[in-house]
Amino acid sequence: MDKENARNTIVFVVCAVALMIAYQMFILGPRAKEREVAARAQAALAAKNPIAAAAPGAQIFVDRAQAVAASPRVLVENPAVKGSIALQGGRIDDLFLKDYKQTLTANSPPVELFRPEGAKQAYFADFGWTGQAVAPSSKTLWTQTAGATLAPGQPVTLTWDNGQGLTFTRQIALDERYMFTVVDTVANRGTVPVQLAPYASVQRQGLPSDMSATNILHEGAIGYFAGQLRMIGFKKWTKGGLAETASTGGWLGVTDKYWLAAVIPDQKEAIQAAYRVSQVNGVDVYEANFVGPARAVAPGTQSVQTTRVFAGAKKVSVLKDYEDQLGVPKFDNAVDWGNFWFLTRPIFWLLEQFHKAAGNFGLSILMLTVFVRGLFFPLANKSYESVTKMKKVQPQLDELKKKFGSDPAKQQQEMMALYSREKINPLAGCVPILFQLPVFYALYKVLFVTIEMRHAPFVGWVHDLSAADPTTLWNLFGLIPYDPGALPLVGSMLVGLGFLHIGLWPIIYGITMWLSTSMSPMPTADPTQKIIFQLFPIVFTVMLAHSPVGLVIYWSWSSILTVLQQYVIMRRYKVDNPIDDIIRRLKGGGKKA
Repeated sequence: MDKENARNTIVFVVCAVALMIAYQMFILGPRAKEREVAARAQAALAAKNPIAAAAPGAQIFVDRAQAVAASPRVLVENPAVKGSIALQGGRIDDLFLKDYKQTLTANSPPVELFRPEGAKQAYFADFGWTGQAVAPSSKTLWTQTAGATLAPGQPVTLTWDNGQGLTFTRQIALDERYMFTVVDTVANRGTVPVQLAPYASVQRQGLPSDMSATNILHEGAIGYFAGQLRMIGFKKWTKGGLAETASTGGWLGVTDKYWLAAVIPDQKEAIQAAYRVSQVNGVDVYEANFVGPARAVAPGTQSVQTTRVFAGAKKVSVLKDYEDQLGVPKFDNAVDWGNFWFLTRPIFWLLEQFHKAAGNFGLSILMLTVFVRGLFFPLANKSYESVTKMKKVQPQLDELKKKFGSDPAKQQQEMMALYSREKINPLAGCVPILFQLPVFYALYKVLFVTIEMRHAPFVGWVHDLSAADPTTLWNLFGLIPYDPGALPLVGSMLVGLGFLHIGLWPIIYGITMWLSTSMSPMPTADPTQKIIFQLFPIVFTVMLAHSPVGLVIYWSWSSILTVLQQYVIMRRYKVDNPIDDIIRRLKGGGKKA
């Protein structure tokens, strides 16, 4: 392939990627918003009139407070979580995460993780025994016999007698973070042996209301058992789960973008793990569960089962601590590192190290940018030198195109000879971009899936690096004190044209990209391709407007460093550049002739 074809291929690839991103933003994004609006409207109707909102034959839900009040409860609280355990069923089914708010507003409530059965979108952890004997069920009313509030160092004990010679005892302990330890004991005081098998499950009724519309993130069933990480997204899970799989130890549960609920057996125990889906009263019930081997409990003996339940935030350091201290295998894989984990993990590790030094993830991103630029500096420097030389010989190239316009073969031959004499590689300008694309993807993934970036501030108006830039040019980035989205006519227009919500950081990136491309020679003489290249800063400004602002900050800072590097090299080779033109105009000297 000659160099002209190579340039055309690069243009095609870049345009194809731009079209894919645009399709995601302008087609799939608005559709997801429409579904979200419809879901909110349905939820509002259900809140006002549950019977009218329910489909024929569907389950009628009560509100969360009523569902909590339907059972006597044991209070739960530690520095990280608060909630309660239902004595009816002995489930962990009411839990909030104290360290995380739903939004950035000062009075925002904490994130809700678990919700009792009876309420819409119930979500809870269940455990116990199954077998021929009468065992506790979801209707069983346990008696609290020890402990008051479940807290670190203060376990609670529940008991229940089945009236047929079996006594069940459940002791629940909680650490300082997100790990519950459930010790179930069955004592046989009867006259005949019984067969019982322990089980544990995480159950979610209905799809989460805030499920992400993008394919870059996994939400649904997740677990590590039988030596493999096994994931099934909610949509695929709806069509069928995962049949029972034999394993020794492991863990499994249900994951959201930032939150995880998982059950963890003894790591030496043989289990049968499964992902199941069923429908109850018109609602899809998603369940990740394991069942241990059946055990005979002879008269006068007892059997003990220990299960751990993780219910909390997928903070990498916390998951790693549990992996190391409790031997939970591959537990930090609950974070969706993606197929390119060999890039995303190192990028996250670097950000964490920089954060320890800077104390701010925004500054960490700037430091990461400098690190990446420094890593590729020799290669980028040679590339920009080649680009600068190419810009310097641009008049000679134009002459060759005029002189040999009717003979493309001769024109190409003379151009290659010129490149050879001047030691120019026409494709060198693409090298820095190609090397940065993997970093760009890895950083995007890290910003999108790691809870460490959620609500992480930078400076000024940036209060959440994982969200899009909140400013908009429609109110001059906050200088005019009104919310354009709140105005009836303008608001509806902006909702329909959401891609026009462009913040200050994307505009900064667009300006730096324009400067960088202006410093490079136009890689083609074709008028259509020229227009495409000239529109790139505008197109990418619009596309990045809805990306995590942390990613835009990285790309903007990288582009600023590129401009500075190009400027120094162009000054060295005495090649005119737009920055010098801008400086001359500011001084009143006009553009250089």
